[in-house]
Amino acid sequence: MYTQLKLFRSYLDKTILIVCGFALLSLVITVTWQVFSRYILNNPSSFTDELSRYLMIWLGLLGASYLFGKRGHLAITLLADSIPPKINLFLQFFINTLIISFVSLAMLKGGSALIGRTMQQFSPALQIPMAYVYFILPVSGILILLYLILNILEPMFKNN
Repeated sequence: MYTQLKLFRSYLDKTILIVCGFALLSLVITVTWQVFSRYILNNPSSFTDELSRYLMIWLGLLGASYLFGKRGHLAITLLADSIPPKINLFLQFFINTLIISFVSLAMLKGGSALIGRTMQQFSPALQIPMAYVYFILPVSGILILLYLILNILEPMFKNN
């Protein structure tokens, strides 16, 4: 079971990195075009500012999801490092419960509600529904929950 979990994590990591790489490449191209069209052609592009902003939102939230899976977020471990292992297990359970609550309420429920409210609202330059921009909230929420489940299950199956 441990090998299947590691394989799933590997595929998930690669998929997120590919999408982030595409978003980063697109971001570099749009910003470069914006600078070129503004300063060289003296005719700034109307859509690149908005597109780069939306790409940055997607890149930031997908990157945060990936970093969550790698346990790379900033953490203050003074308390966890100074308490006995049994109490530390309870503390980690409590922290994971808080994360599940936040992600479920803010990112999944709130993000889904935001998508529903903004489906008829269009962006000024690109003329796409703003729901497409906010769609990343539940997507990254699902990714964080998947990584949280993997982070909980992998140590359990690794020891067996």
